[in-house]
Amino acid sequence: MPLSHGYRRKTRSLLRKSPREKGKSPLSRLLYEYKPGDKVVIDIDPAIHKGMPHRRYQGKVGTIIARRGRAYEISVRQGDRLKEIIVRPEHLKPFMGG
Repeated sequence: MPLSHGYRRKTRSLLRKSPREKGKSPLSRLLYEYKPGDKVVIDIDPAIHKGMPHRRYQGKVGTIIARRGRAYEISVRQGDRLKEIIVRPEHLKPFMGG
């Protein structure tokens, strides 16, 4: 049987919640307002499929470009180029780094 090449292929360990994280995500994650220029960490919530970025962006830090409906346009480095992806706030966390 041929391999599936689906969107969530090879994500068994990557998109798995630990027992303490299971259940609904905190509302603060949805209600946080980002402004253009803010830095965010892409942290995929596997329980919510809508607005989920590709697994290659898991853990990456990006910059908010604009808001698009409920989602945000984010500029992320991938290798030597910048990619623009559209991600909903369920899959974003504010970047607290220096």
